[in-house]
Amino acid sequence: MQHDEFVAHAELEVQHWWFTGRRDILRALLHAVAPPNQGIALLDIGCGTGGNSAAFANEYKVMGIDPSAEGIAFAKARFPSVAFSVSDRPADGRAHLASGGVVLLTDVLEHVADDHALLAQAIDVVPSGGHLILTVPSDPALWSKHDTDFGHFRRYLCDDFQKLWSGAPVEERLLTPFNARLRPVIATIRKSAPDTGNNLRLPAGPLNWMLHRVFAGEAPALVGALDRHTRPFSRGVSLVAVLRKQ
Repeated sequence: MQHDEFVAHAELEVQHWWFTGRRDILRALLHAVAPPNQGIALLDIGCGTGGNSAAFANEYKVMGIDPSAEGIAFAKARFPSVAFSVSDRPADGRAHLASGGVVLLTDVLEHVADDHALLAQAIDVVPSGGHLILTVPSDPALWSKHDTDFGHFRRYLCDDFQKLWSGAPVEERLLTPFNARLRPVIATIRKSAPDTGNNLRLPAGPLNWMLHRVFAGEAPALVGALDRHTRPFSRGVSLVAVLRKQ
């Protein structure tokens, strides 16, 4: 990202329905696998400008890492009480997770050429009994200029996503599409204008609030599907997985 893009992204992640809705969903999953306010460590890999890290810092012991020095500079300036570090190595968070905790890897894997290697490194730093919560964009049929503009290498199907941790020392507690309720609208937009993209813009207040409510409202179904080996949604704009380290 260029400087202006960091500024725009930092502003959007505070208010835009996609960021706020995803945060509510992540919070619900976090609470389900790691009860808050018990000093549990949270490592946010690919934390960008720090919005998620800061949102959870009042309930968890948070550290955010990202390879972008400018992104981390933004994060530190915005949230000085949260620990941030410039790094592209999950191993740099090993000490932070030494007594257990959770890794967040949210909409990061699609940005790296070797997604398998990055996830393997993230799994390696999690102690036994800890968790990883992963999100990625779903469904190659939705590919558009939106993806190229945001530097995506790929969108995932469930089977392809699952292969990333096949054979790794983890137990799969959840794997499902999400952002399912809004998929028909988003798919229509992407298909009708695949070459113009659908870059994030902040909708008008009432519409932004409504979209947030629709998206975040998927949280109970996702939490309810933990350990049931079922998928509450058959199709979505994104995928989410919850893995427990063995």
